[in-house]
Amino acid sequence: MPSPRYKIFDTHFHIIDTRFPLTPNQGYLPPEFDWQTYRDAAVKLGVAGGAIVSGSFQAFDQTYLLDALNKLGPCYVGVAQLPASVSDDELKRLDAAGVRAVRFNVRRGGSAGIQDLASMAQRVYDLVRWHAELYIDSKDLDAIYDTLVKLPRVSIDHLGLSKAGFPTLLKLAERGVQVKATGFGRVDFAVAQAVKDITRANPASLVFGTDMPSTRVERPFTDTDIDLVADALGDALARKVFYDNAVAFYRPRKSI
Repeated sequence: MPSPRYKIFDTHFHIIDTRFPLTPNQGYLPPEFDWQTYRDAAVKLGVAGGAIVSGSFQAFDQTYLLDALNKLGPCYVGVAQLPASVSDDELKRLDAAGVRAVRFNVRRGGSAGIQDLASMAQRVYDLVRWHAELYIDSKDLDAIYDTLVKLPRVSIDHLGLSKAGFPTLLKLAERGVQVKATGFGRVDFAVAQAVKDITRANPASLVFGTDMPSTRVERPFTDTDIDLVADALGDALARKVFYDNAVAFYRPRKSI
């Protein structure tokens, strides 16, 4: 097997372990995709760390996340879904275990609501320097643009999903919001041009993720998605997007 082209920090993947609680979301429960299955696939791609993202079907359960972080090691971080009532002690405990962000799943639920975004995002940043991650259609970003630009650290999943809101996404990238080049089968526009436009707006904004195991999507991740980004951006910028930008943003306990 040839060596991977790039070292990758995978900013978006899910671990689905049926030993831990799962909650149907809109009638959906995903098939199992445990940490060993992920690791076996990721090592072949050149993945050297990443972010385990809590899904709608995991709601506020952290037991699976802490187990996966322990198994995958300190090069990996967690993105948790938490109620707005979470205690300071719990945030500090999760931070020590490697959690680095709180997720607001605006599209599918299972997380704290958008009404808690401003206060909760500021609180977790002040206490543990976490950022807020949003799974949201970019056409809905205009309504919360003023809130987002006032927050210290924010990221948007899956390139914002829709062409309709892409101009707003670009404005947010210019203002320092991180954008995840993930879930290419979820978007309704040309990915290659989108990643060029985002890095033109802010070369530090774009990060890459596999979105494995690509739940609820007809066109799942393939390793050609890596080639697509690399070919669009060129070698030097691709290295930033695949690893450097993400490590600076997610602050894993260890990087290699």
